Amino acid sequence: MEIFAQSDIGLVRHNNEDACRFGTLSDNTAWSVVCDGMGGANAGNVASTVAAETVEKLLNKGYQPNFNDDQTVDFLTDIVQKANSKVYKMQRDDEALSGMGTTLELVLATHTTAHVIHAGDSRVYGIRGNMIQQITVDHSVVQQMVDKGEITPEEAQHHPNKNYITRALGINPDIHLDYIEVPFTKGDIMILCTDGLSNYISMEAILDMAHNSFGDELADKLIKTAKDLGGSDNITVSIIYG
Repeated sequence: MEIFAQSDIGLVRHNNEDACRFGTLSDNTAWSVVCDGMGGANAGNVASTVAAETVEKLLNKGYQPNFNDDQTVDFLTDIVQKANSKVYKMQRDDEALSGMGTTLELVLATHTTAHVIHAGDSRVYGIRGNMIQQITVDHSVVQQMVDKGEITPEEAQHHPNKNYITRALGINPDIHLDYIEVPFTKGDIMILCTDGLSNYISMEAILDMAHNSFGDELADKLIKTAKDLGGSDNITVSIIYG
């Protein structure tokens, strides 16, 4: 199991409101968390950093190699709910941080299974052989319009309301989280990214680059491509190899 991650401010923003933490655990289980913050001044940066650091701390402290699937789901959901509570209390109690929040993608990858916790419009992609799929479904106004048949997925890609999200950590005392479980074996790849990447690069292009580059080289290529195509947002990518 190998894991890589990079983050870039992009070409337009004055600060980086993305945050990423990653590592491996005692049984060589790999994990990564990617967050895309929002809020005035530096509040977005605070929200994403606090959420990612809270998940990192609680994951390293509480993970047990003998967890079964149900225990893993409960454990991951609980630590993300605690991260939500921490961000929520900060934005509630500090006027300068009012309204801040963050997306969150958390992947815990064992040698057989990838456990995914998702909130917001950052994404997780899965690659197996010549196939790539979007594991998560965006929590966004535009995705709701797609689901209702009001617009096509192609129209959604460039819709003016694309960045309006319907779920984020820190906005309410509790958050409804998506949990997805997918097979993950040797040769598989999981890619976590913020919308600064997914807004510019198609799944097919990601797949092609993943077949021709590895690790930090792939992360470099993905970020450079997003910047070449506009780079109007912060760009963060994390890659887990089975």
